[in-house]
Amino acid sequence: MSMLRMLLVLACVALIAVGQLLFKFAAGRADPKAPWWMLAFEPYLILAGVIYVGATFLWVMQLKAVPLNRAYPLFALAFILVPLLSHFAFGERLSLPYLGGSLLIIAGTVLCTWYY
Repeated sequence: MSMLRMLLVLACVALIAVGQLLFKFAAGRADPKAPWWMLAFEPYLILAGVIYVGATFLWVMQLKAVPLNRAYPLFALAFILVPLLSHFAFGERLSLPYLGGSLLIIAGTVLCTWYY
């Protein structure tokens, strides 16, 4: 996988992570007494949906040139990025097991994508 393709696949991961944060923002702003369909008018939810659609198209474009078995393991990095970003955005706690698990995910991602 070329460096450009790697960066574009990682951009997909980053966009998905940002979308997750926007989902959380939308959930926090939602009026618990409002009907569920009112969420359709929540700006953060709309923006998250737009980002997800964009990330999906970018992902499909990368799969035209990158084998899925090389690109998909990189999506595991979202399991590191989302909690890390939520720590800074929402003050959510990062634990020692999270850090250990993150190191294992990074090692697994490297093993799955490095040797090609």
